Amino acid sequence: MPEPLSFLTNRVSYTTMPELPDRDPLPRWLAPVPRAVEDLGLRLVWVVVAINLVGTAFGFWFYAFETGQLLDTPLVMWPWVPDSPLATLFAAAAFASWARGNPREWLTALAFFGNIILGLWTPYTILVFWDVYLAGPSPALYAFMFFSHLAMVVQALVLHRISEFPPWAVGVAVLWYGFDFIVDFLVPIVGDPHHTVLPVPRDTDVGLGATALDVTAAGTFAFTLLAAYLALTIRSKKLEARLD
Repeated sequence: MPEPLSFLTNRVSYTTMPELPDRDPLPRWLAPVPRAVEDLGLRLVWVVVAINLVGTAFGFWFYAFETGQLLDTPLVMWPWVPDSPLATLFAAAAFASWARGNPREWLTALAFFGNIILGLWTPYTILVFWDVYLAGPSPALYAFMFFSHLAMVVQALVLHRISEFPPWAVGVAVLWYGFDFIVDFLVPIVGDPHHTVLPVPRDTDVGLGATALDVTAAGTFAFTLLAAYLALTIRSKKLEARLD
């Protein structure tokens, strides 16, 4: 016969937060977020999860109704259109999995890559076309997007506390975001290129012989390489520290 109130015990064990993981002695350039901020974010992990889910919902609304891009894209390619909201969804899932005591390395790697790549790509693109966005109907919206995406980078740089970034998990993220880069800018497979709608035509000359599409593709490529480098270097530095 089950113990009285055992359902409450089970519920508490399900929702109890795991202990904060140790902070590996990583160089400041790999772990620039202060420890106090990292600890606060992990203690308030369900708040962080909720914020990411709100951001995900806003992002899907933006792609579906503000730009109309999602609704104009064939259904089979939908997973590769709303890049930023998918990145925040990965982050919500990664933090929630850790908080429930069941961290998933592949999910954390996807969250790390997505929040680094899209957290940098959107501010980069806004800066490249700042005059167009400033003259548009909703400059306040893009100012919000500029800073909210930088916050995505900050949360990505906390994920080293809950992940070892094993090469196989990094490989999953490289495959996903590598394919995403291909269908966004190179070979869309179905329909048009699936990158975020740009504020100018893709073939607009932006200098140095590059088009608007070239410049935004270059940013995505560079930030994908950066995410891979950071993830593998974090793993390497963690292993070095444990061998000392």
